[in-house]
Amino acid sequence: MNSKTVLGWISGAVVIFVVVIAGSAATYVVDPGYRGVEVMLGKVSPGFKPEGFGFKLPFITNVEPQLIRQQTAKMQADCYSSDLQQVKIDVRVLYRVPEASVVAVFRDYAGDPFESLVKPRVAEALNELTALRSAEMIVQKREEVKSKALEGARRKLGDVLMIEDLVLENINLTSALENAIEAKMVQEQEAARARFAQQQVQVEASTVVIKAKGEAESMVLRGKALRENPSVLELQIIERWDGITPLVVGPGVTGANMMLPLGDFTTGASPVTKEGSK
Repeated sequence: MNSKTVLGWISGAVVIFVVVIAGSAATYVVDPGYRGVEVMLGKVSPGFKPEGFGFKLPFITNVEPQLIRQQTAKMQADCYSSDLQQVKIDVRVLYRVPEASVVAVFRDYAGDPFESLVKPRVAEALNELTALRSAEMIVQKREEVKSKALEGARRKLGDVLMIEDLVLENINLTSALENAIEAKMVQEQEAARARFAQQQVQVEASTVVIKAKGEAESMVLRGKALRENPSVLELQIIERWDGITPLVVGPGVTGANMMLPLGDFTTGASPVTKEGSK
């Protein structure tokens, strides 16, 4: 094999290598969940590339991937309440980059908008909200604080970026403040128990009064009924008779009749009359 043949093989290999490199540099692939941002010689193209395979100018053009899926990041907001108490809130932020903002986020925030865009806006919204509420109210109205902070952060970000949700994982107060709130809650529970006991006593007293009033009214009605119809008493006496032969003492049916047992005449016992024993 002469030198010309060897040189030809080398030249052919170099050409093939250059073609392969140029071919690979002239294509790109955007993965699912991403959008491509085209950068040519340092200049960002105003439009984004959809996911999939495509061609580009080799060596002078790059297609940078930009994530548009929902992302999650943690942060801590140092806030002060209206009563000048320090409140530390651990927050989990769920956010995503809209397609319309892919190029702007890549160009203005280096493709990672959380530290420079999301975190400051969320912290600002939480500080504005907690400054209008006491520390105790912040703890008690946790869901309200979350919803209003989410609304405020979305308003501050506008259409550049979408915050899907805020999760307040923990609200940390100073130890002295936590002890004070706990003591106050214990006092409120004891006061509630005392009020309940007082109401129960009042209900029982009212029940006794109502019962006594009902019994008095019942006695009045029974006396009136006996006066208007004396035979009712005789009917009750007959219904309750135990079968022993009675001795009727007293005149008429005025209700003053008395029915007494005759006694046992076989044993010599004497019957008793209204005037005394005989």
